[in-house]
Amino acid sequence: RHGARTMGDRGGTVEFRSAPNALSRYRFGLGITDHLLCAKCGAYVGAVMPEENGAVGIVNVNSLDIRDSFEAAPPLHHYDGEDEARRRARRRKFWMPAAVIA
Repeated sequence: RHGARTMGDRGGTVEFRSAPNALSRYRFGLGITDHLLCAKCGAYVGAVMPEENGAVGIVNVNSLDIRDSFEAAPPLHHYDGEDEARRRARRRKFWMPAAVIA
């Protein structure tokens, strides 16, 4: 379940549900996104970027029971030097409406 292979669907939505205290949030870099981790094993399950009218998110398919039904990971991208405006615009284009219920 470890490792990152993220996927979004602009036509869909994502809802992250967990028991209380079972989900950890971590922010790094620009500090605009909550990276969601299993509080027990540390596996990365997805990310949520709060927006003015809700949030957008992405899922780490490696954390899913059906992970083998997804295609192999695409080439690694580097976003070093990306400012907040560009990062938000890129994520709005590919990420989906999201909610966290924990």
